[in-house]
This record gives sequence, C-alpha cells and structure tokens, in this order.
Amino acid sequence: MRFSGVLGGALLVVAAGVGGAWYAWGRDLPSVSDLDVLEYSGQTRVYDRAGSLVGTLSPSLSSGGSVNRDLLKASQISPWLQKAVVTSEDRRFYRHSGVDVIGIARGLVKGVLENDLEGGSSITQQVVKNTLLADLEGARTAERKFKEAVLAFQLERNFNKDQILNAYLNVIYWGDGGSRDIIGAGSAANAYFRKSAADLNLAESVYLATIIPAPNRRYKEFRAFRPLMKDLLSRMVEDGQITQAEANAAWKTPIYPAGWRIGWNDDGTLRSAVLERPSRLGENMNLLGGARLYPNQFYLQAVEKELLPLIGRKALYGGGKIYTGMSAAAQAAAEAASRGADLPEGATLGAALVRPDSGEVLALVGQKLTEGRPGDWNNATQARRQVGSSIKPLLYTLALEKGWKQSDTVLDAPISGTYQPMNYDRRWTGRYVTMRYSLDRSLNLPTVRIGQELGIPTFEAKLRDLGLTPPPDGGLSLTIGTLEASPLQMAAAYATFANGGLYYAPTLVRKVEDPRGKVIYTRPAPTPKRVWDAQTAWLGLDMLRGVVNDLTPAQGGLATRAQIPGWPVGGKTGTTNDIKDLWFAGVTPTVAGAVWVGKQEGGPLPSWALSGQIPTPIWQRAVAGALAGQTPGTFTEPSGITYRVVRQVNMAFRDSDADSAPVARDGNGARTGTGGFFPRRNAPAQPAAPEPDPTPAPAEIVVPDPEPTPEPTPTDVIPATPPEPDPTPTPEPVTPVPTPDVPVQDPPDPLPTEPDPGFTPEPDPADPGAIPTDPGIPDGQDTTDPVNEILPLD
Repeated sequence: MRFSGVLGGALLVVAAGVGGAWYAWGRDLPSVSDLDVLEYSGQTRVYDRAGSLVGTLSPSLSSGGSVNRDLLKASQISPWLQKAVVTSEDRRFYRHSGVDVIGIARGLVKGVLENDLEGGSSITQQVVKNTLLADLEGARTAERKFKEAVLAFQLERNFNKDQILNAYLNVIYWGDGGSRDIIGAGSAANAYFRKSAADLNLAESVYLATIIPAPNRRYKEFRAFRPLMKDLLSRMVEDGQITQAEANAAWKTPIYPAGWRIGWNDDGTLRSAVLERPSRLGENMNLLGGARLYPNQFYLQAVEKELLPLIGRKALYGGGKIYTGMSAAAQAAAEAASRGADLPEGATLGAALVRPDSGEVLALVGQKLTEGRPGDWNNATQARRQVGSSIKPLLYTLALEKGWKQSDTVLDAPISGTYQPMNYDRRWTGRYVTMRYSLDRSLNLPTVRIGQELGIPTFEAKLRDLGLTPPPDGGLSLTIGTLEASPLQMAAAYATFANGGLYYAPTLVRKVEDPRGKVIYTRPAPTPKRVWDAQTAWLGLDMLRGVVNDLTPAQGGLATRAQIPGWPVGGKTGTTNDIKDLWFAGVTPTVAGAVWVGKQEGGPLPSWALSGQIPTPIWQRAVAGALAGQTPGTFTEPSGITYRVVRQVNMAFRDSDADSAPVARDGNGARTGTGGFFPRRNAPAQPAAPEPDPTPAPAEIVVPDPEPTPEPTPTDVIPATPPEPDPTPTPEPVTPVPTPDVPVQDPPDPLPTEPDPGFTPEPDPADPGAIPTDPGIPDGQDTTDPVNEILPLD
C-alpha cells in the first residue's frame, strides 16, 4: 500500500508537471502540416505588374537561419545516404513514435558520464527543431525539449517515416560553403563530391553521414575521423542495411572530398591526406547555381513573407498564380546596380524601390550580388540600421509643417546641456544659417536646435506616422539619425515627398489565384494616410531637390551623383558614427527608393567611404534603369506655392509666407524677425510666375571660390565653398545686393571679420558662453572645450 501510494504521488507530480508545461508552452505550437511543402516544390508562378512571369515559388526548409530552396524528393537522394544517415543518427528511427525514449536515456547517461549534452534527439525531433522550432535556435531548454516531443508525436501521426526522413535530409546542416551554408543532401553532394545526391556511392554516403555532428571540424580532420566510417559500416551491417561484402567494398573505395589530396592503399588505409584548398567547397556551391540562375530572389522571398500569414503554406505553394507590383525593369536595374557596386571590402548592401502613388514595391535587392548564389538574408526588408542624416529631411519638413520657412535661420553653435553633438569637422560659426543652407551641408548643430524647438515627442509622433519606429529614449540624438530602419521603410517614408504628403504602407502582392483560376486573395485598395499637407510636402521636396542640385561637385555637393538626366531628383545622404552605415534615400516623380551600404555583421567602414560616393551612385543606377524608356515627368505642384530668391537660392514658399521676413531661431524658443545673418531681399510685389517644376538655383554663398574643394571627409557635412551663380533663370529676377560674406564651416581662406552692421547676435540665455557675442570671431573658430565634445552621427 505504501509503495502504491508513493507511485501514485509520483504520477500526480509528473501529471502536474506535464500539465504545467502544456499550459505554459503547448498552446501556441506551430502546425506540423507546414511540412507538407515538400509536395509542392516549384509549382506556384509569380508575375510582375505587366503580367510577365518572373519566377516560381519553391518552398524552403530552414536550418539555423539558413534556407534550402533546392528541395529533393526521396527518389532524388541515394538510398545509400538514406541508410547511412538513419544508422548514424537514429538507429531506432523506424521503431519509435517520434521520441526515442531509449535514445534519450542513453543520451542522459552519456551526458552524466562524459559531460556530453549532445545526443538523444530522434530524426523526427531534429526535423521539428530545424523547421517548426527554428526560431528557438536549438537552445537546450526545457521549453524546446517539451515542444520537440509534442510536435514529434504529431509529426509521426501526420507523415510516414520516409517523408520525415526526406525532410531531414533536405534540412540538415552539412557545413560552411563560404558565401552560404551547405544545407541538405543536394548541396552536400555537390559541395563535397561534385555529384548529384542520387549518384552518391556507399563510401561517399558514409562519409557524409559521419561528418553531420560537426561538419566543419570533421571535414578538416579527415585522417582523425576516418575510423568513424569503418564503425558506421559495421553498424549498418548489424542493422541489416548492407551486407558485409558491401561494407568491405565501400571501405576500400577511394573517396576524394573537395579540397583534399588523398593517397590510398589497396586495403582502404591512408598513405597521405592533405587539405590543400578548403575553399573548393564554396566554389562547388557556386557552380551549383550562380546569381544568373536566381533572378528576383529577394523579391520572391518578400512575396512569400507577405502572403504566408494571409493565405497559409498550402495555398502559397499549392500551385496557381501570384500577381505582384514588381517592375521587371526596375528589378533588373536594381540587381545590375548591386552587381556593379564598388563597395569597401567586407561590405554589402540593401536597396528598395517603391511607387509613390500606391506604395507598391517595384524592386528589392537584399545583398551585394556576385557570381555566387545570393545569401538568404534580405537587407532591403529585414535589416534595421541607423539612418544617419537621411532622417534630417523629415525633421526639416516637420518644421515647415509647423509654419517655419526655408529662409528662417537657426544658430550654428554648440548646444547647452549634457548632450554635445558637433558638426562633422568639429567646427561651428556661431552665426545663424538658413534651414536650406543647413540641410544642403547636413549641419548637425542647427538640426539639433530645430529638434529642440519642435520637441522630440512631436518628431517621434511624425516618424510613427511615416511607418518608422523611433528608439526608446532617443532624445535629441534622434534628430541626427539614431533611428533604425530598413531601406524599404525609408523608401516608403520618402515617397510622401513625391505624392503630395500621403503615406502608403509598402505592399508587393496584388492578387493570388489557385490552380483552377479562382481568386483566393485580392489586396485591398491601397489606403493612404495623410502625413503632410500638399504644400508642406512640396516645400520639403523643394529642400530635398536643393540637396541634390544646389551645390556643384567642385563645391562639395553631397548628392550630385543622384542626378538623372531629364528627371527631377531630390534626396539625402546619411552616415552614422564610425562610418558603420552609408545611406541615400531619394525620390523622382514615379520612383522613390533607398540604398544602405554597410557590413552585414556591423563594424566601421574605411575612413574614405562617403555616402555621396558609394550608396548614391547605386541608387542613381537603379532608379535611372527603372525610369529608362519612360517620358520624363515632373512632380505635381500644389496650388498656393510661390518662389523667392534668397541669397541666390530659388526657394519655394507658401503664398502667405512668401514676403514674410525670415525668423532667427536658437532652438530654445528665442527668436527674432531679422533673419540673423541672412536678411531677406525685398521681392517685387508681382513676381514672375514660376515654371511647374522649377530647378533650384545654387546655394546662398557669394564668396568667390579660388579653386575646387577637395573631396569631403566621410560625412554628409562638407567644408562648404562658394557656389557659382546658377545660369538657369529663376522666377524672380533679382539684382544682387552687396552684403557681408556668408559664414562657411571651413573656408579655404579666412573670411572678413568686420561686424555685420545689420545684425547683433543674441546670447543663449541657458548658456551665454556657447554663443559668441562678437560677430567678428573668425568663421569656423571653435571656442568650446573639445574634451566634452561628442562626435556627430553625420
């Protein structure tokens, strides 16, 4: 009685534990039916916006974050390999029901006696771990083991043993193939032996089975692990998988894994074994299929991710047709730009193009494309990288929405308080510069002051409206680029400048038909959210076009390489601290896009890497290719816009603000109507009507440039030098009025130091010492203590 009571108590404890585990982990298990994708490989066809076939969707199985899209049926895999893997990995595979209790007990004993926690998982459990539970990343936790066991039992009830084994052979990791992992039997056979999986002999199959537990280490130590092959052959004989004669013949069969030079004796022993070229594994992988065989891969991947939660895997891979918003021309141009991109060593990229009028995604490229098969990670959609100064136009346009004008001036001087950003060259002028001037040169100090005055919560709310997610507690650093985003997110945010202020969430798929032609999914009509009024969007666009056009290359223009002949272009570069991320985001009337360049694993790029010279030309080539063959168009200008020339720059204004004096701001709410060092010129009462799509005149400086400026250092802010007058007629003919020279950040020669008779700088009441009270201080002289300076993001 006492024994039965103890047993009953133990059973109650076990039942309670199982019940608790089910309550905690068993209610959100994935469906084992997802693994039926093996039945549908390559049947679903994908079409672009013109109705042309652009690819087929192949289901994939993941292993440790890597994806195998070359799924093989059992008939395509050597029977020798199937038998060797079963004996090596799970000898009781055909006798258990998903969880091998005996194997688990053996694994526990091994763990206790040999301090080896590996082993014990059945093939069925490993399939579950590497597919349905891949997001747990193989962590040895009670949760993973519980979920593995439950799903393994379910898997065994829904699929037969041969189907489960075939799934395992398609998903298992078989080593490092250089640019991509070796996943599945097909890739392994090609990488190690330059054969199809169906053609592997017994000796080769046994070799591949013995390296599964630690392929990278065992591959490099052929002599040390050669005895495992003999042991596996003996066990296969014991299990009745092969005869002794077949085992003896396989032991004496010479094999030559890629990269090895091996000398064999007739009895199967080694004379020599030298690993000469381990890179051959990757070379063989590339020969399996180069980039030419995988066009549109990143777009197709994104289509899968968009549709999977909407229609499920059976519908997604069950055949039929998917119609997308892809432009085949834009996708081809983006891929060509990626292949031709001249990147720093170790860098890759991500690029996304969208239609401003609908949010439809025209093109996606997630990696720097080479002759090898592209990696699986899609930087265009999955990466989240700090955007640097490419965020500034969003802040400046927010200021315009709040009633500021491009001609309003902001103090270029150190910020009071603990946060101490600096302009890229660690210099400041102590003078007021126009918003246009500041954005053209990507000055950090005026930008942060704009953020101070507008308020960070207000800016964060606007970023959320634009589909972006500001970091928690970003503070003032948010104004100069600590936001993290993907190229697709930035492209969608910038598209609002080209469509009159409407935000469209990016989409890829228009509709899906099943194999019988029945429509099973139709995208709802794109519903935009108004984030800017039309006039504000136009004013922001006018400033973006200034970044591209106001300064010539010799004057250090940040984005001149974005120009596309015949098309109006606006955009902004971006660079983050330590030059980890380089950006360009921009718009044309029919295409908006963004390009990111950086290292996949993070880390700094070389000091010579410039955002205007690396991502900007990639963007230009991709967008120019997307626009090829189209009649150049113009942006649609809203009513209520007029133009004035301020310091030789043609600026857009609301009609109501066109003749208002510029306001000088210091970021703390103090302001004057004098315009600081940029007094407005008197404009005629009836200015000439502007063209529908005016070309901005060059920048506000009239100091002659004695010689071209050298290339800027790695940041968006350049040592500005005076631009030449723009020969393009402006809507308002103005005779230049002599005024004091405009301050520049780092002029080639000292500028005059006489006080400006029309302006008296006002000290910052919070930090009077931060603002020079003598306008005669030479431009660029830094009077702050550099010990406390924090380098800017850009």
